[in-house]
Amino acid sequence: MFDADVRITTDRLVLRPFRPDDADRIRSIVTSGMQFLPPGTPAQPAGVAQWLATGVHELWRTGQGVHLAMVEEDTGVVGAISLFKTSWGAGTTEVGYGVHPLYRGRGFATEAVRGLVDWIFATTELRRVDLTANLDNVASLLVARKAGFTWEGVVRGGAMEDDGPHDLVIFGLLRGDSRTPSKALPRTELRSSRLRLRPLGEADVPDLAATGADELTRANTGVPRGYNRHDAAAFVAMSERMRLRGHGIAFGVEELASGRFVANVDLRDLDWGNLTTEVGYMVAPWARGNGYAGEAVVTIARWLFGEHGFRRIQLRAAVSNTASQRVAEKAGFTREGVARNALDGQDLVVYGLTPGDLGL
Repeated sequence: MFDADVRITTDRLVLRPFRPDDADRIRSIVTSGMQFLPPGTPAQPAGVAQWLATGVHELWRTGQGVHLAMVEEDTGVVGAISLFKTSWGAGTTEVGYGVHPLYRGRGFATEAVRGLVDWIFATTELRRVDLTANLDNVASLLVARKAGFTWEGVVRGGAMEDDGPHDLVIFGLLRGDSRTPSKALPRTELRSSRLRLRPLGEADVPDLAATGADELTRANTGVPRGYNRHDAAAFVAMSERMRLRGHGIAFGVEELASGRFVANVDLRDLDWGNLTTEVGYMVAPWARGNGYAGEAVVTIARWLFGEHGFRRIQLRAAVSNTASQRVAEKAGFTREGVARNALDGQDLVVYGLTPGDLGL
């Protein structure tokens, strides 16, 4: 059983059991309708006193876990964090948390998870902590990564929410794991003389859909036939998950002068051991012929080589796609060969770019 008087101090928070003197704060939260407190929290303020006296501690009494308040000194309760599904025989437990909406984005969840996990491994014999997050909950995926958890798999339709089933990501942390967050490229903005490159977002979906549905795009890339807004929205969401896992990053490219979307460029298959990656792009039909793709690729390459120490970027283009080959060559890539039947039966010309090619 976990200690009844748990008190964990982190840089900005205290994690401790809920107490009767939290009643006013909890009543205020319940009245507001904000939902981040542990399961079983009363729906009406009248039930708060009884919940604080007994209900919130029932999990601890069964030995299966504990509910703790996240307390900031000047504010009071700003969140809750729990251990549950504890199996003392197997040496495992699961962590879950919620943060008051007004205090999200300040790193409280990551700080609390790291503090609680440190305490678990220091004071108990538990050997593994699980954490689950909906696949579309990017904020929670980021918390897990920053707290040092390892992405172990996806349970399809594993969580049921009010709007239906969601895929569920399973994270795990073992005693002795390094706790160092996995490497990932940062969300950032880059600029060239004519372009602004920034993270893809929901606002890009209509332009992405139009670009992906274009006949020339379909002929020269691997986008599915019938590409539509659903496909574009899925790509935007997937791109951020790809970044969080350290597998790549995607940029929306817009003209500095007009702010109009002109392309998307993505890095994929990041190899952090060898510091190599592959670049791909789609240029909007209304923006072709302006040299935007090459300018964007060179901007990203200089950032990747100069700030992150990468050693090679690969670019592949269909043998029939002479326009994309010209982009590669104007950007400084060297033609290295042809990969036969590499994309849906098409031969692809392989190009490579190294820092020396750009004088770096």
